[in-house]
Amino acid sequence: MARYRGATCRLCRREGEKLFLKGDRCFSDKCAMEKHPYPPGQAGKKRPRESEYRLQMREKQKTKRMYGMLEKQFHGYYELASRQPGITGENLLILLETRLDNVVYRLGFAKSRAEARQIVRHGHITVNGQRVDIPSFRVSEGDLVGVAPKAKDLLVIKAAIVSNERSTVPGWLEVDIEKLQGSVLSMPKREQIDITVHERLIVELYSK
Repeated sequence: MARYRGATCRLCRREGEKLFLKGDRCFSDKCAMEKHPYPPGQAGKKRPRESEYRLQMREKQKTKRMYGMLEKQFHGYYELASRQPGITGENLLILLETRLDNVVYRLGFAKSRAEARQIVRHGHITVNGQRVDIPSFRVSEGDLVGVAPKAKDLLVIKAAIVSNERSTVPGWLEVDIEKLQGSVLSMPKREQIDITVHERLIVELYSK
């Protein structure tokens, strides 16, 4: 499967805000946005020409990079969201939030979505007691997501729990740190998705 292999911190600088792609580093003085709060490249410090298309494109790119996807997969999610009843933009965010890798990240079992994706791919996560190694697997209301028994002593998961112990788990999820498992209480609502994304701009871009 294709994936971005470039410098992760460049993505945050390109979007002009922290996307929290590298876990603890994003909260430290080593964060690239703290040292170089402008887009990468020779023209990075120049003020870009604003346009409606640019705003729409940047919002789409920011959201896509935040969830760690390439264009084809992200567009597929948009097409699926547009066929569902309700508001397309909100449907899109709900589809992204209910991916297994994102749920693992939201529960605090990984420091970043990229780390959560790797943990899932290595077979360290179970859904309703069955091992699932597909990061894009969509969870449903009532699902029980947990760390596989053989993975409960992994340092990467223990470190993530310590790092995220002050983080707030969204209201549509519930976590039991002692058992290293979480429950999907309901499908997320827009107000429960705490990301700075204007999904309307993404819909406008794809609707052209």
